[in-house]
Amino acid sequence: MNDHDPALQRLIDQVQAARHDGRHLDIRGGGTKSFYGEAAQGEPLHLRELSGISSYEPSELVVTARAGTPLAELEATLAECGQCLPFEPPHFMAGGTVGGMVAAGLSGPSRASVGAVRDYVLGASMLNGKAEVLSFGGQVMKNVAGYDVSRLLAGSMGTLGVILEVSLKVLPIAPATATLRFQMDQVAALDQLNRWGAQPLPLNASAWWDGTLLVRLRGALAAVQSAIATMGGEVIDPALASPFWNGLRHHTDEYFTKAQAAVNGGTVSLWRVSLPPTAKPLILPGEQLIEWHGAQRWLCTSASGAKVREAALRGGGHATLFMSQHKQAGVFAPLKAPLDRIHRELKKSFDPDAVFNRGRLYPGL
Repeated sequence: MNDHDPALQRLIDQVQAARHDGRHLDIRGGGTKSFYGEAAQGEPLHLRELSGISSYEPSELVVTARAGTPLAELEATLAECGQCLPFEPPHFMAGGTVGGMVAAGLSGPSRASVGAVRDYVLGASMLNGKAEVLSFGGQVMKNVAGYDVSRLLAGSMGTLGVILEVSLKVLPIAPATATLRFQMDQVAALDQLNRWGAQPLPLNASAWWDGTLLVRLRGALAAVQSAIATMGGEVIDPALASPFWNGLRHHTDEYFTKAQAAVNGGTVSLWRVSLPPTAKPLILPGEQLIEWHGAQRWLCTSASGAKVREAALRGGGHATLFMSQHKQAGVFAPLKAPLDRIHRELKKSFDPDAVFNRGRLYPGL
């Protein structure tokens, strides 16, 4: 990151002024995830000027991009070289940025098979609450507490500082893909996914909703063809399968459009429940969509936040209020005392005056 960059200097000046005046700043990229997390506080700090792919070495499977770089631009550049971000970050709408992708830490349908955003972050530079530019990751350094800060930024919702630039591991696009369809209820689908998960099959993504299970296979052509013969089911035309998985990734699929309309009506909330893949079905009212081979369960329900979180705890997981007109339940599951202390100490270390994204994760953070 060039310390003499005019766009960077403007950010430094804004942070210094906000700190001096005791003001809060709301970090903004494309604004595509503004609905996610607690309500934003403070004046906008725009990053769109901080844009561009700094370096890309296809042979090394590494790309470095500035935070305001449009996610669509990065993915198009990778696709030209037959490569991709395998965790399939959701765009939700046009305008999403690389910095927002890392800060939100959200992954798409293939998450359970290939890993999350943080697993692909190799390094990062950031602007902390004291207007200092810091670099972490790769061969650079870890902080004194031993945290891998570049990966710690993933999912931090901008509460630790402004992500300026990130280096990401990328992978080649898989040579073969196929989607299989099965008709079965939720219990049977979860059982079947767990059985398949114990076998050497190229499972990449799965989705169950309303009696239908779809499974995406990815890998070498021979492995995909062998899996089709082993698993059975109906092979779906790629012209139909691809739009479905893209809709699931970007939340433009029917389940999510119906859920968003219901949420906008004010009668229900959309919850994202993280559970062990072997957990039993959630016994709660509303419609459920199951991803990640059972590990992620979307629930559009009128049930109270307390009931949803109780059910998630019983299943060995936790629940996040993903979308709602009423956030009295709190967006993220409450932290246990040791984790809460770590979160607060990290916030104090990087942003002692709480300049950035105050309250986006938890009160006071």
